Amino acid sequence: MAGNGENASTSLTAITRRRRSRAVIALGFVLMALTGAGFIWKFIQFIHTLKADPAGQFTVVPIINYALVTAGFTCILVWATLRGMFRDIEKPKHTMLEREAWLEQEN
Repeated sequence: MAGNGENASTSLTAITRRRRSRAVIALGFVLMALTGAGFIWKFIQFIHTLKADPAGQFTVVPIINYALVTAGFTCILVWATLRGMFRDIEKPKHTMLEREAWLEQEN
């Protein structure tokens, strides 16, 4: 009897984890879409201001730099997520402590 309850509990936990994962992914896409839309809107305003006042041309390089850095960080975030680096965020801590103990035993 206890086995059935454990299986049901485990399966419920797995379903809950999947729902949370999907919710976090959906929230991430919504936030990225909103921030991307805000950036595009500000960039369009910048272009209109630049056309009206050519003295503001010195700001083109920082804007392009900002766009490239943002694209780079987005690529790194997507890469890390697809490689599963955010699945178990506690594991690096434990690995570090295990390696430290191993190194102390070696010395």
